[in-house]
Amino acid sequence: MANTPELPEIGLLLYPGVQQAAVHGLTDLFEVANRIAGEHGTANGKVIRVSHWQPDGAMRIRCVFDTHPGAPARPAIIIAPPSLGALQTSETMAPFARWLKDQHAEGAIIGSVCAGAFLVAETGLLAGRAATTHWTYAEALKQRFPDIHVTADKLIVDGGDIITAGGLMAWIDLGLLLVDRLLGALIMVETARFLLVDPPGREQRFYSSFSPRKHHGDQAVLKVQRWLQARGARNVTLKAMADHAGLEERTFLRRFHKATGLRPTEYCQHVRVGKARELLELTAMTIDQVAWAVGYEDAGAFRKVFQKITGLAPGDYRRRFAVVSSSGMGEPPAGRVPGATC
Repeated sequence: MANTPELPEIGLLLYPGVQQAAVHGLTDLFEVANRIAGEHGTANGKVIRVSHWQPDGAMRIRCVFDTHPGAPARPAIIIAPPSLGALQTSETMAPFARWLKDQHAEGAIIGSVCAGAFLVAETGLLAGRAATTHWTYAEALKQRFPDIHVTADKLIVDGGDIITAGGLMAWIDLGLLLVDRLLGALIMVETARFLLVDPPGREQRFYSSFSPRKHHGDQAVLKVQRWLQARGARNVTLKAMADHAGLEERTFLRRFHKATGLRPTEYCQHVRVGKARELLELTAMTIDQVAWAVGYEDAGAFRKVFQKITGLAPGDYRRRFAVVSSSGMGEPPAGRVPGATC
């Protein structure tokens, strides 16, 4: 699947339910990059060719749009964009998956965004490999394709021949990464600046909220999960959780981890950090006050846990996501919250 060096081609696969905004957005992003490369005179005539692919009546995948028609369309990179609809069945995706697998065998790099990861997974090419998807789809991807190492904290997992991107708007990050690869870092940065978007380097965990497993069928564990959520996981001990579940501590630990995928300590941290994110976004409380309100007497310990889970320091998180100015001081919590023990 050779392309001339001057015209690297990126194909966008239009499968059922594909998000048209992402398809046209990627097309426009690459067009902007081409224009900027021409203005800088650094491309030496090299531009990105974009094509769109979808099935005909006989379910044969054909090129239906090409920014540079004339020469045969043979994409060196193929992207499965995101979807706004329900996840498609394996039967529906089969023709698309076969085509992707064939293109990969001929040397094409395969990329996906958000739910597009499910289509790439149908090819079998992700078996035993790391991949990402939208954080709300991560559990479904794990269950449907248990041989994939799903790392939903990452916005992009670049495996060289296969690149997966996470959230619905991560097509921007994937597009800029490909601009960097094909036209160089300068053009990528200038493209990002023109579009008023961040260059690649974000993490999906900056944006994801804690969405614990609750459809596991263990009623004793579910009872504890609801109890922890109601009290904000403050001032709880392993013994208190086990007693609330009506289980011996070792049995509770084993069943809790099996049901939720987290140890009780980690689970409590996620619950408290989730509340802290809300306070950082919606109030002008100081970071020490936020730590105090969610159950930490030691603000330093709170900062370490917050950064471990979100990937950002509390102050950086507030600067990125706050909807209330932190220039004024919010009212302190009504009373001191005892330090958490887990």
